[in-house]
Amino acid sequence: MEQDSSREKPSREGASLPGDPPSSTLGQSLSQVLHRLTCEESRRGKARSAAIQDLDALIEAAECDQLFEGSDTSLRGMSEMLGQVAKALGKYAAPPKEQEGRAQGYSEVAEKGAAVGILFLKLMGKIEAAKNSLLCPTWKIGLRPLAGPIYVFAVTHSLEQPWTSPRSRDVAGEVLALLLRVTQCGSVAGFLHGENEDEKGRFTLIMELLKPDLNKESWKNNPATKHVFSWTLQQVTRPWLNQHLERILPPSLLISDDYQTENKILGVYCLHHIVLNVPAADLLQYNRAQVLYHALFSHLYTPEYNLIQAVLLCLLDLFPVLEKGLHWKGGAARPSTHCDEVLRLILTHMEPEHRLLLRRTYARNLPAFVKRLGILTVRHLKRLERVIISYLEVYDGPEEEARLKILETLKLLMQYAWPRISCRLVVLLKALLKLICDVARDPNLTPEPVKNALLEEATDCLILLDHCSQGQVKDLLAKILQSCEDSKVVNCIRKVQQVSEGASYDRN
Repeated sequence: MEQDSSREKPSREGASLPGDPPSSTLGQSLSQVLHRLTCEESRRGKARSAAIQDLDALIEAAECDQLFEGSDTSLRGMSEMLGQVAKALGKYAAPPKEQEGRAQGYSEVAEKGAAVGILFLKLMGKIEAAKNSLLCPTWKIGLRPLAGPIYVFAVTHSLEQPWTSPRSRDVAGEVLALLLRVTQCGSVAGFLHGENEDEKGRFTLIMELLKPDLNKESWKNNPATKHVFSWTLQQVTRPWLNQHLERILPPSLLISDDYQTENKILGVYCLHHIVLNVPAADLLQYNRAQVLYHALFSHLYTPEYNLIQAVLLCLLDLFPVLEKGLHWKGGAARPSTHCDEVLRLILTHMEPEHRLLLRRTYARNLPAFVKRLGILTVRHLKRLERVIISYLEVYDGPEEEARLKILETLKLLMQYAWPRISCRLVVLLKALLKLICDVARDPNLTPEPVKNALLEEATDCLILLDHCSQGQVKDLLAKILQSCEDSKVVNCIRKVQQVSEGASYDRN
């Protein structure tokens, strides 16, 4: 008897739940396993591996009715005990800090993830059997504390990351699929926000589980937490996301404010998802939209092209929200907008920029800014003219993405600001003709489809320029035909003349 009582004592000390652990033999065994998984002494050596093996044997031997037996109090005690065990298993298989992970490698974490995943599959199998059995109607009570920790584990190890392997990802994927089946959810989104209006969903529960690892001091302790948060956030869309804004906005801003580019981009993706899926009224409340804008704007000073791309896409979707708070009274000049401020900075960076990846990124997004501002683009016309001419002169590689996007920008600019274009006729005509000649004479650097696309876009620009100048381009090009021998250049000029002859201009 003394020996038995001495074995019971650690189980009571190891239980992290209030009150006594469940009085059943299975409950006491689980309490002992939990103590061995969480106590400091067992973190070294093979003690926790042995605890995993003992837990595997316990789950194998337990019948489903043993997991969900007893009165309400003892049943809740057992289910909470299982929830604590699930959390401990998740921590056991969690990747170490990034600095430690690089030194030790992540292969051991992947092995632990696969082993814990198999344990969860067995445990979930017991719950599924209980669900299908009339003898265990209380299986839902046992599932509640388990669902959150199992979900966090499954997402941690199903993403393609350094701490996962093909086997651990497969096992984690099976765990997630079985969890959705047991909870009777058709998708991860349904699991998080609820399958119908009456069902609450588990997004709040997941955020509460992640919260201790998402503050300023702790969010880098587990490199998986930011990815679990980001992936989970992306699953929840309108109209469910706005009710969780206070939980999701601070971690997203925290991740985006890191010094590592990878984390900045991840945080910007989270912020972009929030902008797209939270109503403008909620974002404008408490000046949240302004906070988002300033957090994003500060990233535009970095030389990382992939971060700039993510930020510009997010800002373009944020502008309509910010402009809802602006009121323009007809007659007075329209106030400068946030879009004006960003475009001004982009053009400042574009003029001296020589790095191809950054040039392509800026050029790729320039048409969207012109579309956004419309006729108000005339505020930036001088700088846009300088950027367009300088970018058309520089070869951009076989894809020619930058020059194609600059030509698209020029077309839009002439459509929106056509009254201001005629005074720039000579400068723009020279730049377009020089581009056409360069592309036509390019022997082999650019693929033929890309050449044709450039020539077609440049020809369209000449046609628009002719419209803006009321046929002056046609007259100027007529002289070139007499001396030009290149067939591609001649074809472009003739196309402009044909379109111009079909249009009528009032020169009076």
